[in-house]
Amino acid sequence: MIAFYGMGLLGSNFVRALRHRGEAVRVWNRNPERARPLAADGAIVVEDPAVAARGATQIHLTLSDDAAVDGVLERIFTGLEPGAVIVDHTTTSPAGTLVRAKRWAERGFPFLHAPVFMGPQNALESSGAMLASGDRALYDRLAPDLAKMTGRLVYLGPEPERAAAFKLLGNAFLMFITAGCADVLALGKAFGLKPADVATLFQFFNPAGTVPLRLERMMAQNFDSPSWELAMARKDARLMIEAAAQKEVPLAVIPTIAGEMDRFIARGHAHDDWTVIAKDSVS
Repeated sequence: MIAFYGMGLLGSNFVRALRHRGEAVRVWNRNPERARPLAADGAIVVEDPAVAARGATQIHLTLSDDAAVDGVLERIFTGLEPGAVIVDHTTTSPAGTLVRAKRWAERGFPFLHAPVFMGPQNALESSGAMLASGDRALYDRLAPDLAKMTGRLVYLGPEPERAAAFKLLGNAFLMFITAGCADVLALGKAFGLKPADVATLFQFFNPAGTVPLRLERMMAQNFDSPSWELAMARKDARLMIEAAAQKEVPLAVIPTIAGEMDRFIARGHAHDDWTVIAKDSVS
């Protein structure tokens, strides 16, 4: 028996996929109305979280944050089956995850953090990526079951908080990409281009492939052999900001990047490679 807590879009589809594979699943959600449709998939809908945990060998959580995870786990403590393992898929803080893993291990219930890079459809199709970190023996024990829930299962090491850190790193990058796309669309608007026209840029320009090499250069701190001088990059940022201002189009990211460029130019890095803005992060 599996007990699954948190029937949002992700948790609900995880449960549907488990049921399609024939797993017995009890489900709980703070708002019972969100859980009841899963009865049609054969899940057992329970309104008391402690009751949902009784007899379950695996406890899975897809909740909102650290406080929600801690709150639900405390509520189910009295219902936990001896030897049950806790698998938390929630995006939580590394510090909170570390404390949580230690607390529940001391109580006799092994804890594995396994956050995901998935949307609801990935959860239903068992695609996307699932990260995991914590005790290696526990991971090895759970890996066959977890692998069925995802397209790619990645073990990041024995530190319980490591997967939480990597999940937030990935989400940070997604935020940068989304904010960058918003600024590109805004600049296109300032230049009189339609969004569909702006999107054609990426039919022949794919910057994603440069990320590994760019990171490698930053980590090597190879800033004195520029391929694009910081001063020239700052000039381009000025042109973007001026064009947007003329059309009263707001930019979210580029002005902040320009400010960081100014800071490094003031420190004497005008003729270094523009990746020098990462210097403080890697030194």
